[in-house]
Amino acid sequence: MTDNTVQGTIFKALSGFYYVSADGREYECRARGKFRKDGMTPLVGDRVIIQTDGGSKGTVTGLLERKNAFVRPPIANIDYMVIIISAVIPVADTYLVDRLTAIARKNNCDCILCINKCDMDAGDSLYETYSAAGFKTLRVSAQTGQGVDELYNAIAGAHCAFTGNSGVGKSSILNAMCPELELKTADVSSKLGRGRHTTRHVEMFTMPNGAMIADTPGFSAFDTEQAGVILKDELADTFIEFEPYIGSCRYTNCSHTSERGCAVLKALSEGKIQPSRHNSYVRMYEQAKQINRWD
Repeated sequence: MTDNTVQGTIFKALSGFYYVSADGREYECRARGKFRKDGMTPLVGDRVIIQTDGGSKGTVTGLLERKNAFVRPPIANIDYMVIIISAVIPVADTYLVDRLTAIARKNNCDCILCINKCDMDAGDSLYETYSAAGFKTLRVSAQTGQGVDELYNAIAGAHCAFTGNSGVGKSSILNAMCPELELKTADVSSKLGRGRHTTRHVEMFTMPNGAMIADTPGFSAFDTEQAGVILKDELADTFIEFEPYIGSCRYTNCSHTSERGCAVLKALSEGKIQPSRHNSYVRMYEQAKQINRWD
């Protein structure tokens, strides 16, 4: 590499500019035109090679190999998807949460389920569902500080995306872990039961524990539908609690939805798989049946 060529990480993308952290400095960069020609878009979280002008500006000239990449949120190289949910306004839609966990697992990304506002409602049903499924599940209150240190320690040194319904408290939790971030927050509308968007773009922040954190826009049903395609033959592998039973069904092409002799359905009947999780799987499977592999 020449003296003006460095490796770094994109921590913000905005209006065609890529802001790169490298060697303790920040650079404002444009991307080389070859990315558009090749149909590639640099993402927040990408490790990149940049050519600097000797000052604070540069050009992104290359992308290093990615661990993963997501469409929604548009981000790469994530170790943990931290999904913020709540048992009070806004009440978690478990189907949307289950879609996110499936998309994360397909993309080689672990999930942490964070039940916020537990000072108002402990979210016992949510806790039982996701801890039983095998996810690290934490009860947190951005207001009282409960569980904040546990979450802070769990993500140390990792690249994480925080996501969840608007108004569920993503930015509040981040502020509780690292007050100097001073992220904007907004109240939840009591009329609509959802919050106003306070996060307009994806940006990664570095915390004292070495974690790089992205506070991403809130998700909706449309967002998760756009987040990624999972084919029906791949879907069962994205539900971690199915793992002990896949391969033990009577039929090798078992869909785990209604067949006799299905080991997954047997585990469901024995209480080893949570009904809401299996209901989400069946709903996703019916949608996946409409997708042709060649599409």
